[in-house]
Amino acid sequence: MDNTKTITTNKKAFHEYFVVESFEAGISLFGTEIKSIRAGTVNLKDAWCSVDDGELILKQMHISPYEQGNIFNKDPMRPRKLLMHKREIIRLGGLVQQQGLALVPLSLYFKGSRVKVQVGLCKGKKLYDKRAVAAKRDADRDIARAIKEQNH
Repeated sequence: MDNTKTITTNKKAFHEYFVVESFEAGISLFGTEIKSIRAGTVNLKDAWCSVDDGELILKQMHISPYEQGNIFNKDPMRPRKLLMHKREIIRLGGLVQQQGLALVPLSLYFKGSRVKVQVGLCKGKKLYDKRAVAAKRDADRDIARAIKEQNH
């Protein structure tokens, strides 16, 4: 059994994109950032990833400064390096360039004592795709409600 505990998920990513494939990556953080993450003050909403010089970089992830961190606190929006095997990073970079896919962080979680990021290789949804998903969700909800009322 994995010892995983979800910290946060990027709900906006699931609304805006189809997830083609997902990967697990480590993340390079400082001590005060870890303490702030343990307190739950992290936001993935506008975050995205890019491949720069053979490194996978997570951008626009907001980790609030740690209350007792004083001078050791880092910039809350600083780019953070993601840790993956070199060949995986090269493969992802190629897919993003050739097929116009996006790298989006889907969730942040603890695996044991380490923080991991689930990165999704995503394809953008069109407006009609979003409407279809919303209509299906509403229909499923109505069906579940009708079945529940019928059973009582």
